[in-house]
Amino acid sequence: MKLSKSYFFTLREDVKDEDSRSGNLLVRSGMIKKVGSGIYMFLPLGLRVLDKIRYIVKDEMDKAGAQELLMPSIIPREVYDTCGRTEAFGKDMFNLNDRYEKPYVLGPTHEELFTIAAKSMVQSYKDLHFTIYQQADKFRDEARPRYGLIRVREFIMKDAYSFDKDEEGLDVSYNIMKEAYNNIYDRIGVDYRIVKADTGAMGGTLSEEYQAVTDIGEDALVLCDSCDYAVNMEVAEHKCIEEEEELRELEMVETPHQKTIEEVCNYLKLDVKKSVKALLMNVNGELVIFFVRGDREFNESKACKLFGVKEINFADDELISTSNAVPGFTGPVNLNCKVVIDKEVLGMKNFCCGANKEGYHYINANVRDIKYDMVADISNVLEGDICPCCGGKLYLKKGIEVGNLFKLGTKYAEKLGLTYLDENNKEQVVTMGSYGIGVGRIMAAVVEQNNDEHGIIFPEEIAPYKVDIVIVNMKDETQVEVANKLYDELTKAGVEVMLDDRDLRAGVKFKDADLIGIPYRIVVGKGAVDGIVEFKKRRDSESKDMSFEEVLSEFIDK
Repeated sequence: MKLSKSYFFTLREDVKDEDSRSGNLLVRSGMIKKVGSGIYMFLPLGLRVLDKIRYIVKDEMDKAGAQELLMPSIIPREVYDTCGRTEAFGKDMFNLNDRYEKPYVLGPTHEELFTIAAKSMVQSYKDLHFTIYQQADKFRDEARPRYGLIRVREFIMKDAYSFDKDEEGLDVSYNIMKEAYNNIYDRIGVDYRIVKADTGAMGGTLSEEYQAVTDIGEDALVLCDSCDYAVNMEVAEHKCIEEEEELRELEMVETPHQKTIEEVCNYLKLDVKKSVKALLMNVNGELVIFFVRGDREFNESKACKLFGVKEINFADDELISTSNAVPGFTGPVNLNCKVVIDKEVLGMKNFCCGANKEGYHYINANVRDIKYDMVADISNVLEGDICPCCGGKLYLKKGIEVGNLFKLGTKYAEKLGLTYLDENNKEQVVTMGSYGIGVGRIMAAVVEQNNDEHGIIFPEEIAPYKVDIVIVNMKDETQVEVANKLYDELTKAGVEVMLDDRDLRAGVKFKDADLIGIPYRIVVGKGAVDGIVEFKKRRDSESKDMSFEEVLSEFIDK
């Protein structure tokens, strides 16, 4: 590509409405352009990057034996009604009616359609196993689109589904897909971790996420410094240690105007770890009070799973009034409502908690003093907690979810009637797996992980071009001639080359080259008369002089 004859532009200044490094750099480098909140167009350079990611995904999926198809984006809403997913997606689903007022949706995901497609083929056990996939647009009406391509309303997803006779067959399919995913992310050059996660609305028995490690990630990852324990915070556990100290007598103390757990502990000169705090929640219209150690965060996902509900909300005054709980002074002693304590509380000794009386707390409280209905893991892990597997130390990282694997089991097959006749001519339900990749997210994650103060540093596999040839002086015929000869020879050899032949100052061209992040730069300047050019790798700080032949051999002979 010769820039003088191309659609190409860059921006010098940071973009005010982009709240991530990747979003800012991708817009400034002319790879994407925002159309509206969470909606982007891919410009020529950006589309080249996206296409390379899509090619790698397709190549590895095909190698894994999966077959590609393409599902529609506009789908009758009744398809999602069948599995109760219209309600599950709620406001996240884009709804529309045709001219006859028949309801449709813009597809947020395609489990149902893939299941319907499988029904067209599957009759006998002999028709199983197979895996089908697509790379297609998905639509979700995100409440808060943010971080450039990381959280958007329209995005490209690779979604694949395996169909097997039973769980044993699913295990095989799942492992094949996992190997394919490892290959995909390794080829692209993503720094990733595989973490266990909550199955959530997808359901099933197992979920693993591919998380790109980056400071801007929306997900909290819990990792161990001594073993391969790696999980999403939603399901992370830690080893609870029983405190060793003699039990003291329960004592009520005055704590006037001290309502937060931090205020109470400061007032009583206690370590916040020696306290228990209350969360007064509405669970399906019932008041449930959860108790966790004072310095820990309540894990809503775990609590939802415990009660089998989609969401838990804070209780209002009316619901709280059905109990003897006193907001700001609520404790697990003598409560007259449902109480759930975190499993860690079982091992705590002589802790501080609310006394259910305005202006008072208990000190020296122990499990023997409290009445509870359930014990469960309902809190978040903290940095330095003990690994539940090996006893090592847990640490936290942030990540961008760029892929996931689900063992769906029979959830969708049962609801949509996907069955087969087994070897004994008995009807059985097909077992499914689901495997997703956020294609645009990968692009954003790579940029988040690979940049410096000058711009993007693309890995070679997905860079828009491999080589950027910069002509310092367009009025120098020798420079122009040498640059064009290099361009022709490299192009003929199959190397993707961008030739910056714009009549602009060299400094502008160098800034653009760094911003775009092409892996190799060849500068054709005054040395061209002697057959010498400047060669520089984008990741290196220093450049070196090379002959015309040396440059060619750098790419052609390898």
